[in-house]
Amino acid sequence: MKKTEAGAVARSPLHLTRRHFIGACAIGMVAAALPFNAFAQATSNAPPPALAQAIADHFSATRTMQGAFVQFGPRGDQTGGRFFIERPGKMRFNYDDPSPMRVISDGYNVVVGNSQLKTWNTYPLSKTPLTLLLASKIDLSADMVRSVKVEPELTTIVLGSRTIFGDSTITMMFDSKTYDLRQWTVTDNQGKDTSVVISNVKTNVAFDESVFKIPSDTSARH
Repeated sequence: MKKTEAGAVARSPLHLTRRHFIGACAIGMVAAALPFNAFAQATSNAPPPALAQAIADHFSATRTMQGAFVQFGPRGDQTGGRFFIERPGKMRFNYDDPSPMRVISDGYNVVVGNSQLKTWNTYPLSKTPLTLLLASKIDLSADMVRSVKVEPELTTIVLGSRTIFGDSTITMMFDSKTYDLRQWTVTDNQGKDTSVVISNVKTNVAFDESVFKIPSDTSARH
């Protein structure tokens, strides 16, 4: 994915853009205590446990979500804000001040913008792990399932597609009893995790279409 510099509001403009883009792909609790190899016993070649499919169906049926988040980056950096999701394909992250960053997906593209500098970076949604999370239905029989792990408290589902976005994966953790989303972590091609804690989550709420509208001045910045 080709990126353009978004202006200096951190040590490196490109690093800031990339960090917030990956952050937009990550909702949930910190995954440091859950190493990737802990999921190795389950693969996409085996049918998923019935509970995992039931959770995926429940999550797919949740058409909209909103709430607060605290994002943890791979270097220990921490930012917060509010998120909005509408399936299929739409998402918005508003970061709290003093961060000027906004991340918006309109169902086709994901843009990372700096509201102070009025600069944007654009990514095709289909080339990011978000395309799996924001799909109309999470189908655990698909080849994109890397692993499924069912425990009494948590059910963990790891999705990825090397043909679409290389070695990046998205890990979702759900409460095994309520089926609520507890974690959504993106692991990039270098094995670095970005995770976010969510709270005050409301589901199946109505959004104005302007929430997911990409500003018209982003077309020249890919």
